[in-house]
Amino acid sequence: MSDTSGRGGTDENAGVDEHAGQRGPAATIEIEPPAADGLVLTYAPQRDGDPDAGEVVWTWVPYEEGDGRGKDRPVLVIGVQNAQRAYAVRLTSKSHEGDRDFLPIGPGAWDSQGRPSWVDIEQVYSVHRDGMRREASALDLTRFARVAQALQKRYGWSVGG
Repeated sequence: MSDTSGRGGTDENAGVDEHAGQRGPAATIEIEPPAADGLVLTYAPQRDGDPDAGEVVWTWVPYEEGDGRGKDRPVLVIGVQNAQRAYAVRLTSKSHEGDRDFLPIGPGAWDSQGRPSWVDIEQVYSVHRDGMRREASALDLTRFARVAQALQKRYGWSVGG
């Protein structure tokens, strides 16, 4: 897969910080889900090098243990937090069939092996624009709407246009 973020060359790792999102003010962090009126789920992907709602981007994501460990992984951006940060939920290729905290979304361009993916709707992350390693692709509107519906049901967030 080539890097389409404008942050590097044709190699997906060229010109990007291997530790983007890992530490400092641009770190990707797990956060408490915003209140019901604190997030409008939007679909607004733009291939501009910034994490936009509806895009799958790669960033360093901390493990649940909160001990400083984590890994580079894809996340789905679901809305704007502020001028520098976006709300996101993590993706995994590990099967979570029947787990109510995970929504199957199938394969996508974010996984070079074409494996099916699941969205973890239990954990919410704050991704800094400088903590994003690369844009992988945009989720199609139909699948994004399914994710938004599951998040709306769970957290009470509204769905915007």
